[in-house]
Amino acid sequence: MVRFVISILAAGFLVTPLLAEQTSEHPQKMSKAEIAGTIFKDKRLVVMAHEGEAGPYKTEDVETFLSSDKKFDSGMYRSGPARMTLEPYGVDEFMYFLEGGVTLTSEDGTVTEIKAGDAVTIGKEWRGVWDTKGYTKIYVIYSPTPMTGE
Repeated sequence: MVRFVISILAAGFLVTPLLAEQTSEHPQKMSKAEIAGTIFKDKRLVVMAHEGEAGPYKTEDVETFLSSDKKFDSGMYRSGPARMTLEPYGVDEFMYFLEGGVTLTSEDGTVTEIKAGDAVTIGKEWRGVWDTKGYTKIYVIYSPTPMTGE
């Protein structure tokens, strides 16, 4: 159960419904207004409550694209304060942080601070501690197995 909750934070796509309107037939744009926060008023918004190592927290996810093979995903994600140990991360993900940030402490003790305006890429094999006071990010995820939306 803890692993499932951790996976949801790390890759919010696990609970995002697959919508018929999300196809690869047309480019999927995020406007400046959406990036500034209006996207979280979108009908595709999925709000989840989670239990992390530091207690409960909430996430909001708007998936803007899912490839036809369901292995490539993108969107915008917002999380409240959370701390969790990831073993392993599970997907390859590029993230651009718009607000807040995250401290990533790798299994070997290496600390990587990510703040608003920074980008980071995490490989699916990464293991470590994810610690945040909250953030908003744009994400692009590749998963070797199709994302099911369940």
